[in-house]
Amino acid sequence: MLLVGRVNTLRIFVIAILLSVAFAGHAQQKKEFKVVCISFYNLENLFDTLDTKGINDFEFTPEGPNKWNTPKYFEKLDNLARVISEIGTDFTPHGPAVLGVAEIENETVLEDLAKRKAIASRNYQVVHHYGPDARGVDVALMYQPEYFKVTNSKSYRLTIPGRDNFRTRDQLLVSGELHGEMVHFIVTHWPSRRGGESRSRPLRIAAAELGRHIIDSLQAADPNAKVIFMGDLNDNPDNVSVTKYMKAVPEIDKMKNGDELYNPFYNLYKRGIGTLAWRDTWSLFDMILVTKPLVETDYSSYRFYRANVFNKKFLQQPSGRFKGYPFRSYAGGQYLGGYSDHFPTYILLVKEVE
Repeated sequence: MLLVGRVNTLRIFVIAILLSVAFAGHAQQKKEFKVVCISFYNLENLFDTLDTKGINDFEFTPEGPNKWNTPKYFEKLDNLARVISEIGTDFTPHGPAVLGVAEIENETVLEDLAKRKAIASRNYQVVHHYGPDARGVDVALMYQPEYFKVTNSKSYRLTIPGRDNFRTRDQLLVSGELHGEMVHFIVTHWPSRRGGESRSRPLRIAAAELGRHIIDSLQAADPNAKVIFMGDLNDNPDNVSVTKYMKAVPEIDKMKNGDELYNPFYNLYKRGIGTLAWRDTWSLFDMILVTKPLVETDYSSYRFYRANVFNKKFLQQPSGRFKGYPFRSYAGGQYLGGYSDHFPTYILLVKEVE
């Protein structure tokens, strides 16, 4: 989608499309911009209905405690497809050109999701590598081939010295061309806070160190590498795993050394905006971080424009004690028929059209 906006020396006002039209008769510089949406969504236990050997997925089978069956599975797919169909469409009708996802059992469930009516026309393709998680949940990347062409993908395993039995989700690196520009996407789902935030913190620090290693390797090969790091980090933007070990800063002008990441979700979190809630406290675990080349002010190539939590009313619990929380599929062992226990997040990239 091309948006017409007014440009000054500091920032693109994409929202000013109507103002540009209103002042079309006046002498002013008008420029056009391509807008691309990049999103992340924890799909909350997107399992098929089969009992897979070697995977602890009995809970999500017809015989399991959740009585997970074909009607529920397809309702879940339709619900998720509706969400994906609306993410970012206030700015681009095509929705997410690239979508990182978490808590999926296999590639097949994403292929089924991509075929649902609400998003079938986008022709989403899937990049997925099986990881070692005991429950069989992985991360993956969905993309529209009209906008993104995959050139390479690799899965990175998180190991903890002295804990040979530790098994968690791999971190997925997918490199490719976004409208001809090389961009690297890293999708991750860090270890949970099970056992308490402080007790489990070293696991997320280790995950951050792995993510940082991947980024450092990309930057060593190309100091101007455009890297987008996204995932459910099970930590908030102000936790040390993010600020210290990922080197993610809340302001662009604090990116001094070139290896820092910009975290546009920090200030959203400080304003009380979150992606999940527990005991009346909001957290913002689902983040998208970017490297410095994506925040430069030369819009001859794709640059970061803005970030949002996609939390429209239909995604929220409509009533009761948890009103306003994410409207999830299951709660307390009861099937609710909702969407996910997380809200999606997304960023917009813009590029000037010559």
